[in-house]
Amino acid sequence: EFGDLVYQLPRLAFVLIENWVHLFVADILFGTFASSANIEDRINDDWRYKLKILFKSLYEQNQVLASSELVKIGNNVNIDPSAIIHGPTTIGDNVNIGAGVAIDNCIIGNNVTVSQGCQLMLSVVSDGCFLPFRAALFMTTMMENTMVAQNTCLQLCVLGRDSFVGAGTTFTDFNVLGGPLRTLGLGDKVEETNLLVLGGCVGHHCRLASGLIIYPARTIESDVVLLGENRKIITKQVRYEDSDHHPHKKKYPYPRLYPRKDGT
Repeated sequence: EFGDLVYQLPRLAFVLIENWVHLFVADILFGTFASSANIEDRINDDWRYKLKILFKSLYEQNQVLASSELVKIGNNVNIDPSAIIHGPTTIGDNVNIGAGVAIDNCIIGNNVTVSQGCQLMLSVVSDGCFLPFRAALFMTTMMENTMVAQNTCLQLCVLGRDSFVGAGTTFTDFNVLGGPLRTLGLGDKVEETNLLVLGGCVGHHCRLASGLIIYPARTIESDVVLLGENRKIITKQVRYEDSDHHPHKKKYPYPRLYPRKDGT
C-alpha cells in the first residue's frame, strides 16, 4: 500500500484520445516518463553510450545528468548559475530560467519563463508559458500561452491553452477516502478513470482565482472563470454553465472561444 508511484507501461502502444486523462497518459506516461526509461535502459545496455555521457560530463565539468548529452538547450536561453537541470530534458529557444529553479526530466518549449524557485519534474511546458516564483509542477502538461502563478502546486494535471491559474492554488491528486476517481468523459458523462492518483484538468481560456483547492480528477471546462468568492474548494466537475462570470457578463463581457462540439 506504500511506496513509489509505479506505472506498468508497454514499450509500443496506441493511445486513443477521448478525454483529458488519455492526453495525460500519452503526454506524460508515454512521453517524458517512457523516454526517461528508454534512456536509462540504453545506458545500462550500451557501454559506449555510457562512456560518451561520462566523457562529456568530465569535459564540461558538469554532473552526469546535467551533461549536454542529456540536457538539450536551444538558442538564446538564459539560465541562472544556481539552477539545477537534470536530463533527459529538452529546452527550446528564448527561454529564461531563474535562480534556484529545479528541472528534472521535462520538455520546455519556446519563449517560456520559469522564475525563481520553481520546481518542475516529469512535465511538459509548451510555448509561451509563464511560471512566476515557486510554482511546482509534477507530471503535468501546460499547453500554449498559459500562466501558473506563484506558490501553486499541480500534480498529474493537464492545463489548456491561454489559461490562468491564480497564486496559491492547489490541485490535489489522491482520494483520502479511497473511493474511485471519476472525471468528465465523452458526452458530458462522468466516468471512472481507473487510476489511483490523478490531478485535475483546466480547459482552454480559463481564469482561476488565487487560493483554490481542486479535488482529484475534477474537470474545469473551457471558458470558465472561478472567482473564489463563494467557493474556495472545488469538489465537483465545473461546466461552463457553472462559471462565475455569468452574473457579471453585462459589465465584464467574457467571450466563449471554445464551445462544445454539440454547440451548447
